[in-house]
Amino acid sequence: MERIASFCVDHTTLMSGMYLSRQDGEVRTWDVRMKRPNQGDYLSPAAAHTIEHLFATYARNSRWSDHVVYVGPMGCLTGFYLLTQGMTDAEALELTTDAFAWMAEYDGPIPGASETECGNYRLMDPDAARKECGVMLAVLRQLDADHLRYQK
Repeated sequence: MERIASFCVDHTTLMSGMYLSRQDGEVRTWDVRMKRPNQGDYLSPAAAHTIEHLFATYARNSRWSDHVVYVGPMGCLTGFYLLTQGMTDAEALELTTDAFAWMAEYDGPIPGASETECGNYRLMDPDAARKECGVMLAVLRQLDADHLRYQK
């Protein structure tokens, strides 16, 4: 089998940030990398699950909701994938920055965190999620839309 594109990225040099991971026709996959890979500092499963619920809810209720295809966690617990269509780099960055600003301050019930809505609804840590989102927000605010590509 062929190696998939995300395995071709040098994870030894990858920093926290936001990167265009791939483009398949109109669909763009964004790597929202919250943690440096393989450094021993990962998102806890409960924080990642909480961020997944919040990020997806925010994105699908934003003004770009019709352009959001998917939001989901990376299995390695270092970040999230955001799949969009019909958005510029600047719009994808704005959506992500706005979502992380909202999540860093959010102190309400976690959307979809009930037995009838989620397969593991007890695995939530809103405090850790807020903290992680605040750290990532600082990273996102340093980025500009002209530099959302992996370094070669």
